[in-house]
Amino acid sequence: MKKLVLLAALTIGAVFCSESNAQTISENAIGLRVGGGNGTGAEVSYQRATSGNNRLEFDLGWRNDSSHYDAIKLVGLYQWVWNIEGGFNWYVGAGAGLGNYDHKHDHHNHNDDDGIFALIAGDIGIEYNFDFPLLLSLDFRPEIGFSDFHDYSEFTPDVALGIRYQF
Repeated sequence: MKKLVLLAALTIGAVFCSESNAQTISENAIGLRVGGGNGTGAEVSYQRATSGNNRLEFDLGWRNDSSHYDAIKLVGLYQWVWNIEGGFNWYVGAGAGLGNYDHKHDHHNHNDDDGIFALIAGDIGIEYNFDFPLLLSLDFRPEIGFSDFHDYSEFTPDVALGIRYQF
């Protein structure tokens, strides 16, 4: 009986200690994610907490390679977030997306190379939560695209800086 009471006390203590040391993530965050993979561009980014320290992230972005194409894409990710220390967190995630590209041509070539693409993506990053409702992040998002257009049917490393307002 003493072993059972001791085990219960240790379990309850471990649960309360881990909950007191865990930093919760914001319920909502909205802002910009600026970086580049295929070309340069920005994404309007929205994060929504789910359960515990997990969240969904939705990014609507545009890319512009000045000599080859313009593109718009929507990416959805599921992320797992862990506290490092203080306001620092790190996270990993996975997701998918869809987009549309407009291939730029010179005036001699009139072929229509516009179309859609799909992608799968991973995500790993670090973020800092300030004492006021600001979240800064730096992440790496490798993407694998599926399309007839060669720039969106290959591996694309995407590194970006994010700045979001939390509410």
